[in-house]
Order: sequence, then structure tokens, then C-alpha cells
Amino acid sequence: MNIHFFQHLPFEDAAGIRSWMESRGHRFSRTAFFENDPFPALDSLDWLVVLGGSMNIYEHDRYSWLIDEKQFIGKAIDAGKVVLGICLGAQLIADVMGGPVKKGAYKEIGWHPVQRTPDSARSQVFSALPEEFMAFHWHGDTFAIPPDCIHTAESAVCANQAFSYEDRVVGLQFHLESTLESVENLILNCASELVEAPYIQTPASMRRGYGQLQALNSHMNILLDSIAAANAR
Repeated sequence: MNIHFFQHLPFEDAAGIRSWMESRGHRFSRTAFFENDPFPALDSLDWLVVLGGSMNIYEHDRYSWLIDEKQFIGKAIDAGKVVLGICLGAQLIADVMGGPVKKGAYKEIGWHPVQRTPDSARSQVFSALPEEFMAFHWHGDTFAIPPDCIHTAESAVCANQAFSYEDRVVGLQFHLESTLESVENLILNCASELVEAPYIQTPASMRRGYGQLQALNSHMNILLDSIAAANAR
């Protein structure tokens, strides 16, 4: 299987997803927008994974590639590809599918629990996850659930944490792919966001959660395996 990544920042990469791909024998490639990489040929990929980033999806004046990225995401969805978005990636997919993105009531940074919604039982992908699990978060914006999608997860801070369309297009506001290295990179590069606020944890608090990384990545592997099973051809 050919998996292609859209990467928006040097320090926010595939992290734990890379281990899953390598263990399953999948081929992977990427477009690094910060290096002005070209878009791939659509027929060269089976999955498109859209990673996170600190930019807002509407900052077209600062990040002109966002316009072309959204167009490519739309084409990939229309072509029947598997499309997975994480954090910013989920927001981009939601916007393309008609779910507007706006500033959330609170920034959610650190370790916070996520619950599956009752409707998630209609999704083969999300039914494989526990009813409640700990996730890692780093976001201030939130998306509306796009039309025809299943609202699959929520949290106390952010009602719309995940969605699924035909178990083929999946958006996660939270992170399950995080590793010690990827969290440390966020702490280092996004330190200005770590202000005192109700749902923003300190670096020390986030580091105390490192014992949860193994379970976090296990949930990521289960989710990815479930997406693969739901879309086996």
C-alpha cells in the first residue's frame, strides 16, 4: 500500500504512524510544504495522511499552498482514496467537506480524555477503540462535523473531536501518533502557547504523562488497522 503524507512543519512529522507503516510493510512518501515539495500524482497513492501544524487553515496570505492543498484533499476524497487528517489535517478535511473551522472556547494542550459518541457505534473504525481513552492534544481551533459524516468522538473541552465518512475519510482533532520526541518538539517549538489557562498543561505535566505513550500508540495502531480493514480491496 502506498501512503502519502502532507507535512506542514519540520517538527511535526508522522511520528508513531511511521512505526505502524514499517511494521505492516507499507510504502510511504511525503510532501513537505515548508520545503516547497510538489504534490504527488493522485493515482500514485492509496492513502493520504494530512498531518498537524500551528497555522490556521484560512491563513492563505501567509501559506499560499493551503489553497492547493485543500483542492488536492477534495480530489483525493472524490477519487475514493482513504484520507486521514490529524489536528490541522482534520480541520482541513472538515473545511473541504463543508464543516467550517473556528476558534474553540479554550485551547486544549496536553493529556485530556476523549469519549466516543453513541453514533460512533455506526463506524467500524471507531468501534474498535475503547469507549474512553486518553489522548494528546495541541489545538485552539475546532471544526464543525461535515455533512453526511458521523460524529465519533468528543471531550469536555471540545465537542467535535473526530468524524468519519464511510470509514474512508477520518478526522481526528487529537493525537494518537505522538511519541516522546514529537511531544518534546512541540514543547520546544510552540512554547509561546504554554500560558496559564484551564486546559493548557505545563511541560512538566505533559512529561509526567509519558507513561501513557504506549497505550496511545496502541490506539493509533488499532485505528489504522481498522481503517485498512474497512477499506480492503
